[in-house]
Order: sequence, then structure tokens, then C-alpha cells
Amino acid sequence: MSNERTPLITSGVCGLSVAAVACGTVSDPSPESGSEMPSTDPRKLNTFFGVMVPTILSMFSIVLFLRTGFVVGHAGLLQGLLMVIVAYTIISLTILSICAISTNGAIQGGGAYYMISRSLGPEFGGSIGLMFFLAKVFACGEYVLGLVEAILDVFGSDPESAVSKGVRVLPQGYWYTVLYSTVILLLCLLVCLVGAHIYSRTAFVIFLVVTVSLLSIFISFVAVKPHNIIITHPGSGNQTLRYNTSYTGFSATTLRNNLGSGYSLDYSTNSVMTFATVFAVMFTSCTGIMAGANMSGELKTPSVSIPKGTIVAVFYTFTVYVVLFILVSATCERTLLIQDYGFFQKINIWSPFVTVGIYCASLSAAMCAMIGASRILHALALDHLFGLPLAPAAITSSSGNPWVAVLYTWGLAQCVVFAGHLNAVAGLVTVFYLLAYAAVDLACLALEWASAPNFRPTFQLFSWHTCLLGIVSCLVMMFVINPVYSSGSIVLLLLLLLFLHYRSPTSSWGYISQALIFHQVRKYLLMLDVRKDHVKFWRPQVLLMVANPRSSCQLILFVNQLKKGGLYVLGHVQLGDLDALPSDPVQQQYNFWLSLVDKLGVKAFVDLTLSPSVRQGTQHLLRITGLGGMKPNTLILGFYDGCTPEDFFLQDAAFCDSSIGKSSENEYNFGVDVPSLQAHFPPVRHVESPRWLSPEEYVGIISDAIKMNKNVCLGRYFFQLEGEGKDSNVDGSERTIDVWPLNLLQPDSRDYEDVCSLFLLQMACVLNMSSKWRHARMRIFLNVETESGDQSWVVNEETFRELLKKLRIRASIKIVPWDSVVQHHTKPSEEHSTEPTQVLSEDFLSAVNSTLMEHSSQAAVRFLYLPRPPAHHSLAPQYLAQLEAVTSGLGPTLLIHGVTPVTYTDL
Repeated sequence: MSNERTPLITSGVCGLSVAAVACGTVSDPSPESGSEMPSTDPRKLNTFFGVMVPTILSMFSIVLFLRTGFVVGHAGLLQGLLMVIVAYTIISLTILSICAISTNGAIQGGGAYYMISRSLGPEFGGSIGLMFFLAKVFACGEYVLGLVEAILDVFGSDPESAVSKGVRVLPQGYWYTVLYSTVILLLCLLVCLVGAHIYSRTAFVIFLVVTVSLLSIFISFVAVKPHNIIITHPGSGNQTLRYNTSYTGFSATTLRNNLGSGYSLDYSTNSVMTFATVFAVMFTSCTGIMAGANMSGELKTPSVSIPKGTIVAVFYTFTVYVVLFILVSATCERTLLIQDYGFFQKINIWSPFVTVGIYCASLSAAMCAMIGASRILHALALDHLFGLPLAPAAITSSSGNPWVAVLYTWGLAQCVVFAGHLNAVAGLVTVFYLLAYAAVDLACLALEWASAPNFRPTFQLFSWHTCLLGIVSCLVMMFVINPVYSSGSIVLLLLLLLFLHYRSPTSSWGYISQALIFHQVRKYLLMLDVRKDHVKFWRPQVLLMVANPRSSCQLILFVNQLKKGGLYVLGHVQLGDLDALPSDPVQQQYNFWLSLVDKLGVKAFVDLTLSPSVRQGTQHLLRITGLGGMKPNTLILGFYDGCTPEDFFLQDAAFCDSSIGKSSENEYNFGVDVPSLQAHFPPVRHVESPRWLSPEEYVGIISDAIKMNKNVCLGRYFFQLEGEGKDSNVDGSERTIDVWPLNLLQPDSRDYEDVCSLFLLQMACVLNMSSKWRHARMRIFLNVETESGDQSWVVNEETFRELLKKLRIRASIKIVPWDSVVQHHTKPSEEHSTEPTQVLSEDFLSAVNSTLMEHSSQAAVRFLYLPRPPAHHSLAPQYLAQLEAVTSGLGPTLLIHGVTPVTYTDL
């Protein structure tokens, strides 16, 4: 099985090598690097310490102690409970998706990013991973600001007094808030630099402290007697605002007054609150559900611990929030709730219980967010998704701690604290988290819809309905909270997607897009019924037989223009007998041929076969290539002559040695680099080299195709055609397409409307519609005997013009006097009159060739009528000699024999 941590080989901007940056210091989890890894196993945490404790602490951070009154006071009990239910419904749907993905295979470090990237591929996974990293960074800053707010509530100087009293010694103000936040962030940085194991050891102690604080709050509702409370806030100028309120204890009147909403001014931001702004603050308590998933690299059994620990933690926190909201609504006046976010300290049996709980919960949540963010960034750096900018984040200490990623996180979190107030960044944090949750639901939905047999999660309590509902819920709530932030985050996500798509990262992770495409293509192929085919929707579906791509690249590029959105298959027959071989040699060649297709930039499939003869192998490909309604209707072959082929690999810079470094740096080659591609395809044939194909077998292939009702084209001199490459800017304005619709080897032929002639016109018209031939001029040549005295050719010309008009073909008609050619033609005797291949004199063939050279020597490509091959194989050399003589020295020429009707004049 491929290593899930296979580094990405990228292209585009920022695709510089990171090997030098992280040499010897990157933590590489691959088995091959086991000797360089620390001997100690970093996976030490169980379900309780690794998932439940971090998740509960993250969800019991600032909202529990500092924003419970804010939510209930502004929204009221009913809307507050509605917010809790909506928020927990959204995260519950996401948790089902997390549990499904996490129980479907081994999870490495990176948590949510790892789940998304390994499910949706590097482009979507990388962009969402970076968004989730930013969400964690903003959350870290938010928790720090909340902690500073709690510290100033106890130790901040009294706004009514110019002299510090007691413990209230800390000066207050915007820049002081930033200063205190910086100091706390430095403390978090020091702890995180030591490592996650230090945090995990102290987390349980913090959990106990928070639990004691929470118990003291519940006890205080019963033990503390009603009393009045005076609240002061600094007002505009030097004014001080005073509020007289009270803690009433359990009171039906208080509960009734607090049932409805009472949105008013928020004293910390001086803005009027709404349902959306309050929900944004409240939802930050639900952003900790992935705290355990983000520790996946440190968990003993992440596929067991993540679902079990997350579900228990969410159920526990939901119960606590609902009970706390009800108790607060029944005991505290609305003014107390709105004007004092730290009111729990004033109604507690011993205020230090709450103070210590707030400090521990906020500090723990900040460190958890910093550790989680650094792990996500480290995983991004290990996957080389963003190239050089994130390369240092892959560096780890000897114990495996990604200390550079921690520094990245700390620096960005420092920028966040310049917001100055917790409520100012709550909306952005919530939007980022909702977007990440929607991505997790999307990953699970895509896996479910793809119906991949290997998607067998042990957790079964989910369906595509829950995933889809989770996505819709997240997106709706994003725009309810803040349309501007939501739109901006989605735009940022799209830009990151485009960036990663431009860099074209490729990996061995597997792509959910491939599974979904397969699922849809199979469905639509079943709907593509060959019995419903109609001539007006006909398009060429080509099987191009290629002996050696070195000499056929120009023909491959030309046919790519000729296919008009139809099926295009490169076919190749390898001579051999499977009975005499230990394994099928064809299977190992597909990567080389597919790399050739990538190099040439053509939209083609590849089909290879093993056969004792080329003719038999071509029959196999004509029968089995394609699927359902997508099967080749046209066979194209290179011309059979004695010319020495040219090596295209020596002419194109993409195949030259000078481009080897560029290719290895800028594009993923699936194990096939330029040297191996050149080595795989043999050198071109020399004049003395033996041929794999006899004239009889070649003509037999043409006959077989016609018998199988396939159109046949023979391409000659296409090595002379230029401007067909993917980097060419040719638009055809300087090109000419010449069409000779009559059978030149039968001068008495006058039928312009037979199937073969109309097919030839259609193919020329199709070429004229392609991008590199769109502005080319098309000329159609009519051969007439002007000196015979029979003026029927004038009528035929007018009839032909009417035909072109009906077929909507724009072309100029050229009349070619044919008398000088016909005089060299001898009519066949009665006994040979039925033979399709007549004995034609060299003078006649030379005259035909001279006429073609005279009128079409400057054309970019010529379309000629291909006569039907002889029935007897002994006439094959004569047939080929005639074709060779007629087309000698012409330049790029396509001889065409059509057997299927392809034109339609009605609507």
C-alpha cells in the first residue's frame, strides 16, 4: 500500500525544493525513515486524557465563565436555549461525519486536516486545512483576550478612582490589553515549545480545577442569598456609568423577565447586539469538538478514541450549558447579566473558585488551540502543499515537537490580539470553524456518495442525509452570523483552491474526485444508448494505431484537432504470446503511454494489447476499445512506405535532456521521467531494419476495418506539419485545407454525393472547426473533362454548390481540368472491370500526382479519396504502390474512406 505521507511533487509558484530547508530535521513518519525517528513512541494518550479532557476544556473556556450572562441577558432564556440547540445540532452532525471518517482507517497527525485531505485530495484538503489553521489561530487570540478580560475584572484599576486600591493595580486601556495578551501568549508559547505532553499532563489538573469551579457555581445558586450589586463602567470622556442590580436567588418573576430577548448595547464593543452577533459569541463554545481529533498524532488508537471521547464530551457540555442557562435565568436580573460578564464571581460562595476556573479554562483553551493549530500547520508543511513559505514548519525537535510551526502560530495569534476585545473576533472565529465543519461533512458525503467498497467505517450512525444537512446548516449559519465574513472566507477558500490547483500537487493519497467521476461516468455511460444514435449528432471517434510514438507525434497532435470532442484512443499492439510469458508485459507500459499523452497535451485514452500479429491485435482493439456508446467509428493509420521516419523526441524541447530538471521540479510524473520515457520507446526504424508489418497485413487491416463498418484514414507526411503542439499559437489564418472529394484513381467517377465523398467533406469541415484550424481557408477541387464537349460538368458544379450550401460548408470551389490526366488512363478489360484495384500506368499515376502538386503544393493538409482495398491479398503491394505514387512529395495528406453516413441537411 502506498505511503499516506508521500511528499507531493509540485509545479507552479512556490514550488521550490524544501529538502535543503528541512534536511535532517523534518519528522518523517514513513517506515523508511524509522532509523532517523526518535526511539520513543509519540502515541501515548488514551481516550480520556487525549480526547475528552481537551474537548471539554476547549468547550468550557471563556463562554462558560464569561459569556453565559451575555447570551442569556441579550437573547433571553428561550432564544438562548434555541442557540444552544442549533449550535449543538450543527456540531452533532459534524461529529457523526468525524466519527465515520476517523473509524475508516488509520489517522496520522493533523486531525481534521488529515481527514479532509485524505478524503477530498490535496487541493481541497490543503485549502480547508489552512482555513482551519487560521480558525485555530483566531480562537487562540480570542481565548487570550477573554483571559485578559477576566484578569482585568479582578485586578484592573477602578475607573472611578485615580488611585489603585487593594489588588486592583493593573492599568486598563487598549494598549495595556494588548500588552497583557502578549505576555500570556508568551507563556503559552513556552509551554507549547516544551511539547504537547506537558500540556496533556497539566490538562487533567486544569480539568479538575474547572470542574471544582463549575461545582461551586451550581452550589452558589442554592447557598448564596439574594443581594444587591453595583456595577461601574467607564463612559465617554471622564464619566463613569453606574448600574444598580441584584442577584434575586430563585424567583419566578426573574425567570419570567428573562424568558424573552432584550438585545441592547454591548459595553465592551459599544455596538448593539443581535441574534446573529450573540450566536457568534455563543458558538465559540462549540469550536472545541476537534480538540481531540487535532491530537490524533499523540493518540494510541485515534480511530477508537476520537469518536468515543468526542461524543461523551459533547453530551456532557451540552447538559452543563442547558442547566446553567436555566439557573442563571431564574436567579439573576437582566441588567446584571448584560452589564457584568464576570458576574459569577460576585454571586459565588467564594469568588476565587470562579477566578481560578476562568484563568485555567481560558489558558488551557488558548494552549490547546495553539497546539492544535501548530499540528495542522506541521501536517501541511510535511505534505509540501504550499512549498517554500511553509517549509520551515516541517522542522521538529528531537522529541518530535514541531517548534517552528508553534512559532508560526504564536506570531499570527499575536496579530489577532490587536483586535482588543473578545467579541470583536468571535464572528470571524465562528465563520472559519463553520466552514471547516462543512468541509468535514462534505468529505464524508463525498465518500458516501462515491460508494467506494473500501469506505467501511465501523461507526455506522450516519448517512448522506446527516452529512448534507450538516453542510447546509453550517453554510446557512455562516451567513446568518456575518454575510461579509462568510463571503470573504469562501472567496479566500476559492483562491486557495485555485492556487493549489495551479501548483498541481499530486500524491498517492487517492482522490475522492476520481471515485465520484467514476460513479457518474458509469451512470451516464449506461444512459448513452447506441440505439438512439442519430446522424446529425455524429462526431468522429478515433482509434489511432501507433507503432512508435517517436515518429508519430505530429500525427497524434493532428488527430487531436480532428476528433471534435469525440473519443480519441491511442492504440498499440505489442507482438507476443501470453502463453510463453510469465506475466502480461502490456500492463507495465501504460504509465509510459499516459505520460506521453501528458507531454503532448492531447485529450486521448490509451489502449494496448498483446497479440501474435499486428492485424489480429488491431481487430481486438477495434472490437473492444471503448465502452457502451463510446466506441471508435474511425480507424487512422500511418502510411506504409519506405521513408525513413524522423525522431520527434529529438525535435521537441519537452523530450530533450535539457528539460529533465524542469520536468522533475515542476510536474509530477507518476514515476516516469523524461530519460525513462525516452528509453522505453525504441529508436525509429532505419531503412535496413526489418519491418513488423507486411504490405499484405497492412492492407488487410484496412479491409478488416471496412468490413467492421469502420471509416479508415491513412496519414502521410505528417512529420512535416508544424504548429500542432499545445504551446503553439497558430490559429490557421495562414493555412489552407484542400479537399479532393472524387476518386482520383477512377477518372470516370462523377458521384459527388456518395458516402465516401460526403464523409471526406465532413472530416475536412470538422478540422476547420478546431482551434488551430478555425481560420484556415478550405478549398474543394472538382475534376472535370472540359474538352470532351460534354457540358454536364457545369450542371454538376452548380449541383455541388447547392450541396455545400445545404451542408453549411464554407469553402471555395476550384475547377481542375482533368483531360490531360485522363488521356493516360486505359480502361480495364471486361475480365478486370469488377476489380477495385486496376492496373494503372505509371504515366497516369504521375499525371495525377503532378496535378495534385500543381494545385495543392502550398496547402497545409490535403484530404484525398481512399479507394477500397482489393479483395485478394496478392494485389496489396500494387494497391499501396498506387497510393504512394499519387501522394509522393505532397506534404501532409490524409487519405479517407468513409462507410457511414455523417451528413444531414434537415434541422
